Amino acid sequence: MSIRYFAVWRKRAFIIPICTSDLESRHFDNFLGCGTPEGPRGVVGLEILGSVALLRSLAVAEETRGLGCGKALVAEAENYAKDKGARELYLLTTTAESFFARLGYSRVERKTAPDQIKHMNEFSALCPDRAAFMVKKL
Repeated sequence: MSIRYFAVWRKRAFIIPICTSDLESRHFDNFLGCGTPEGPRGVVGLEILGSVALLRSLAVAEETRGLGCGKALVAEAENYAKDKGARELYLLTTTAESFFARLGYSRVERKTAPDQIKHMNEFSALCPDRAAFMVKKL
C-alpha cells in the first residue's frame, strides 16, 4: 500500500535503532515499516492485548520527518489494531505528545491504565514516570 511518499509494510524482523530489550521475535509480527524493507525510514510496533493495544517504538529517520511517514505508520497501526479487535490504543511518549495529540490521542492519568497495560514491562519499568500516557478510541 502506498501512502503519500511511503509504502507501509510488515516484516517479521529488521534492524531498528530503538530499545528492544523487552521484545521477543514474536513481537515483530506486529511491527510496521515505512519506506522499503531494505531501507526503512520509519517503524512502529504494537502489542495487541485483546480489546486494548499499546502503540510502541514509533521511530522515523530524521531526514524523513515532516513528510508523512510517522502519520502513515500510526494510521496503519490503528487500522491493524482495530482489525485485531482492539477498541482503544494506548501509548507512552517522552518526546511526541503534541504529534500524537494532533492525531486524536488524549493524555490520561497512568493510574487509569487497563490491567493488561499496567503489567507490561514498557509501562512499569522501561518508560519513565514523566512519560505522557495517551489513548485513542478506535
